[in-house]
Amino acid sequence: MYEKNVKIFIVIPAFNEAQIIQSVIKEIQSAGYQNIIVVDDGSTDDTQKQAAKLIGEKALRHKINRGKGGATKTGIEAAKIFDAEIIVTIDGDGQHDPKDIGKLTEPIIKNHCDVVLGTRLINSSGMPYYKIIANHIGNFFTWLLFGLWVTDSQSGFRAYSRHAAELINTKSDRYEYDSEVIREIHLYKLSYKEIPIAVRYTAYSMGKTQKQGFINGLKTLYKMIWNIIS
Repeated sequence: MYEKNVKIFIVIPAFNEAQIIQSVIKEIQSAGYQNIIVVDDGSTDDTQKQAAKLIGEKALRHKINRGKGGATKTGIEAAKIFDAEIIVTIDGDGQHDPKDIGKLTEPIIKNHCDVVLGTRLINSSGMPYYKIIANHIGNFFTWLLFGLWVTDSQSGFRAYSRHAAELINTKSDRYEYDSEVIREIHLYKLSYKEIPIAVRYTAYSMGKTQKQGFINGLKTLYKMIWNIIS
């Protein structure tokens, strides 16, 4: 209803997602979104090839693995080249429900805010307990380092106005990217909303070795601090 005549691009950073990337793309298309960019972040499988079967030239590839943040930034830059008015980032492992895209884009379309953050913690039903704890810890350190409290600083399901996408400029390429976006929102005084999203934890998504865990979380925190002092 609110998305007519608005150019929305969906950006999917992906690493070794050949097994599932087509189903992720098809589900997004079924939800009514045809402008989709996949950034294969140096996968060792044929993620790009599988994505290209459905979206052609909008299936991009890094020759080396730069990290989730690097792939997301490449996708956002590509969306800007294609004149996107709103850019939505969504994970490539199928854990996010494309039906929630409309909830994230509506406040931007109605000029209520510049950024919408999908949050798993307003309604954390079905979320593993250790992930809830890890996210609360991430939220605390994001607030401590960057000065803005949000309920899910690690969510990759977000929507940006063109204005926000032009301003946000992060240093990091890996998981600390998500927290650095919060810094940029605070720095540039961008208006934002948090919208509850559904998350589907499957054996596949939980088995992804590159997903954020305790050790990776410590590495992320170290990099966040290092980027501030360096």
